Amino acid sequence: MNRLKKWIKSLIKIMQVPEMKILPGHIAFFLVLAIIPLITLVALIANHFSISLESLIDISSHIIPEDITKLLLPFVKNRNSSINTVIFMIIGFVLASNGPHAIITACDILYGEKPSDYLSSRIKAFVLTIILTFLFFFSLVVLAFGNSILNFILHLKLLDTISAQTYWLFFFIKYPFAFILIYWMIKMLYTLAPTKKIPSSSVTKGSVFTTISWLLVTYGYSIYITHFSNYDLFYGSLSSIIMMMFWVYILSIILVIGIAINRNVYYRYEKDNKK
Repeated sequence: MNRLKKWIKSLIKIMQVPEMKILPGHIAFFLVLAIIPLITLVALIANHFSISLESLIDISSHIIPEDITKLLLPFVKNRNSSINTVIFMIIGFVLASNGPHAIITACDILYGEKPSDYLSSRIKAFVLTIILTFLFFFSLVVLAFGNSILNFILHLKLLDTISAQTYWLFFFIKYPFAFILIYWMIKMLYTLAPTKKIPSSSVTKGSVFTTISWLLVTYGYSIYITHFSNYDLFYGSLSSIIMMMFWVYILSIILVIGIAINRNVYYRYEKDNKK
């Protein structure tokens, strides 16, 4: 019991480090920023496969809350694969990499390691941005909007083989699959982020905590999307957008707590090896 109290106190102490206090907001901001170049990329891919703009808008309007659709619509409309669009996407992802770069900096401070040269840390930050963006996109499409997407497909009856049983099969399979995928991606992120080489086993607890917490929070967000997003207290409000940003911020807090847990485990691991 005393050991648990010490561990919790140590965890709270880590979370009080100035860099850790500002990190969740920093990650959340740049993660939301990554949505714009990501949506532009999706639009370009849709254009490549000759999917009409009207079809893309119609599908998104049935799946994504109306307020979010209206916000993202301007980025879908301008989807010509010009050099300006490509430059816009690259700049967008480079700016979004500031969030993961802050994770690298915070990890170096926590692990007592001198930061690597600027170019190496920016390249690593870009790799971590790809991992985080993929995780965010997967959580949004499969976990948050997955049921709505499948309901929409069932409603259209696009395929005769898709039935109500498929919906429940998807509902029960998606979480075990999501747990495995998110766990390994998060573990990769936690292992790569510090400049110091740390054993993969030292980030297991933080990865498990982050994965389970992400699934629970995203499940709560999907319930809101499915049942409450169309029943706002103030008509015409931007509550759907606010809820999405709040969801991203909670995910960022969980990610940072996972870093603190891993740091605790790592130093205990180091102490045990010195004995």
